[in-house]
Amino acid sequence: MTLEEISRTIEAEVITGQDSLKTEVRIGCASDLMSDVLAFAKPDAILLTGLANRQVVYTADVADIHAICFIRGKRPDEETIKLAEQKGQVLMTTRLPMFVSCGRLFKNGLTGLGYLDISKRNDRG
Repeated sequence: MTLEEISRTIEAEVITGQDSLKTEVRIGCASDLMSDVLAFAKPDAILLTGLANRQVVYTADVADIHAICFIRGKRPDEETIKLAEQKGQVLMTTRLPMFVSCGRLFKNGLTGLGYLDISKRNDRG
């Protein structure tokens, strides 16, 4: 899915990175624990989180995640927005909760972390 498709699917407002909305995203990652993001995230992912602080931007940068969507209508402060702009990250916000956001994205073709590995194992019986 492109970031533009993601934005439409979860009714998200784009805060930064409007010029990057044609970027393809292969994987969705949803977590409020940044340690989990660092341990399990893959490049070309979008991070959905309820945390709206600078640490999320730093974590996404280290994990090579270029798009972050804040759920439940949360909005980052101006310092966080400026940091994301400096790092070339797309920031979005949606009023939807995490479960609904993830469900909509999955239904529309975005896979989650580890899903491909699990489905391959299940195919083998």
